[in-house]
Amino acid sequence: MPPVEPAPTLVVLDLIGIFVFAISGALVAVRKELDLFAVLVLAGTTGLGGGFLRDVLIDATPPAALADWRYLLVPVGAGLLTFAFHPTLGRMERLVTVFDAFGLALFCVAGALKAVDYGLGPLPAALLGMVTGIGGGMVRDVLAGRVPIIFRGELYATPALAGAMVAVLMERGGLPVVVAALTGATVCLAWRLLAVWRDWQAPLPRGSASV
Repeated sequence: MPPVEPAPTLVVLDLIGIFVFAISGALVAVRKELDLFAVLVLAGTTGLGGGFLRDVLIDATPPAALADWRYLLVPVGAGLLTFAFHPTLGRMERLVTVFDAFGLALFCVAGALKAVDYGLGPLPAALLGMVTGIGGGMVRDVLAGRVPIIFRGELYATPALAGAMVAVLMERGGLPVVVAALTGATVCLAWRLLAVWRDWQAPLPRGSASV
């Protein structure tokens, strides 16, 4: 289908989400004692990975990360900021976790609503919203040699899917995009922060894994 001009609201959500996710990726690189190049790479992959994958899957080519200079400048700026001020950011661990939750909430609704713009139905759009939210973090963890966070028992992907589905259903119900996006993001954010605060975990296998 022909290219769809993204709504300004979605662009803003994308850029804010990229910034906060890029900081989390850069912090991983700093804690691994990697160099500046690695900090920028992990910042970029964390901030752009999920959106890049979404755009390829919905045939929104070239992906926004390559077509709009702002999408490349934001993670570079976040990476340089983290590299320069990482001791301060490192002491703000809980705040960074909150930022990451905000990034997840923003990305899941922005990804889902963009998929709707490209003609996808509610369930595929919500799934792509989830992928947008978790994709960059998965790439970051693989590059950093860590088990991705969504496989470690933390409730991460589920809140993203729920928030994306709420946003899609509200938008399909005729509500303004801003209202749908804010409501879906609030659902994801509240669920994720409650999971962190209450230490909610996804079910894990019981007993020994050996047979």
